[in-house]
Amino acid sequence: MGSVANTARRDPWNKGKIVGQKAPFKLKDIWALRVRLQMEHRVRELALFNLGIDSKLRGCDLVALKVRDVCHGDQLATRAIVMQHKTQRPVQFEITPATREALQAWIKQAELKPEDFLFPSRLHDSPHLGTRQYARILRHWVDELGLDRAEYGTHSMRRTKATLIYRRTKNLRAVQLLLGHSKLESTVRYLGIEVDDALEISEQTEI
Repeated sequence: MGSVANTARRDPWNKGKIVGQKAPFKLKDIWALRVRLQMEHRVRELALFNLGIDSKLRGCDLVALKVRDVCHGDQLATRAIVMQHKTQRPVQFEITPATREALQAWIKQAELKPEDFLFPSRLHDSPHLGTRQYARILRHWVDELGLDRAEYGTHSMRRTKATLIYRRTKNLRAVQLLLGHSKLESTVRYLGIEVDDALEISEQTEI
């Protein structure tokens, strides 16, 4: 009887917490953080941040990247393809010039070889940066930008460029491919498309 009462009184795991979609970063925040990382010569963090934005990968896939995934010999690739851990589906992404420059500087500084993980862990029990370590780094970035930690998470990185692409083009199919979603409905939910978006499109359609 006592155990039943204890179960009934147990608080839900998300009591007092803000859950749901994490906000994408705004352009002004992206550039503010890039400038800070460059000025402070935080080479690894700049490479991680830029690649996180470009790749639109989940945290578990981003931290597991190897040098050979983004390099062809000594040259940084302009595009890469990886197998997603969650879906076991391949996804492609672009690597912009600024990101290639940041990655090149990091690979050189860390003296990484093709078979090495792109972001090795500084902890002895992990071969590469863990998702929790990545989340801690991101929380530090959020603090530096003066943003609310409750509103941002690692998925903010994944959503940022995808959201910008959608807002500029309204091309859901393109965003679906870039995020590696199997269903368009998943992309709609992930982007958090609101009724206002639908109404805006409707208003621009004359019959």
